[in-house]
Amino acid sequence: MAYVNLVDPNTATGTTVEHLAQIKGAFGMVPNMFKVAANSPAALASMWGSFGALSQGRLGAKLGEQIAVAVADRNNCNYCLAAHTMLGKKAGATTAEMTAAQKGQSADPKTAAILAFVQKVVESRAEISAVDVQALRNVGLDDQDVVEVMAHIALNLFTNYVNVGFDVPVDFPGVKLSRAA
Repeated sequence: MAYVNLVDPNTATGTTVEHLAQIKGAFGMVPNMFKVAANSPAALASMWGSFGALSQGRLGAKLGEQIAVAVADRNNCNYCLAAHTMLGKKAGATTAEMTAAQKGQSADPKTAAILAFVQKVVESRAEISAVDVQALRNVGLDDQDVVEVMAHIALNLFTNYVNVGFDVPVDFPGVKLSRAA
């Protein structure tokens, strides 16, 4: 049971109704994470808006989901790991690619460099250096891409903290964390 209320979409009010309807349209249901975020219309709008904005970015859905599972595994977020593994497969990633991404790995050199950067940012709380950013430039990213990677990390930290912090019940097929909590 979550530590805060799971807002029932049928009893929601105001702008929350519209956002939850959009979320249901995208997922076919309203995932528990969004029901928790719906306690604050501002938090829900921020979360859903960020997903929408980043879905229009240059990195693409598959890479976005690989970033998400790398962040989720570092933060022991079972909810996000389950959700983003499923979404990654829908975006064209194989099970092996999502399992590798969870560990910050990829057979693709560009994706591997991005995931290594993601792990460094999360583990060091963003205490990175010019060398870390240059490693991304060395595999073809420009400043727009680098900032977009950071935006994906930030969004996933937000969702991880909501799910872990409020003990949100997982409503996606479970995936085992690659490291112990």
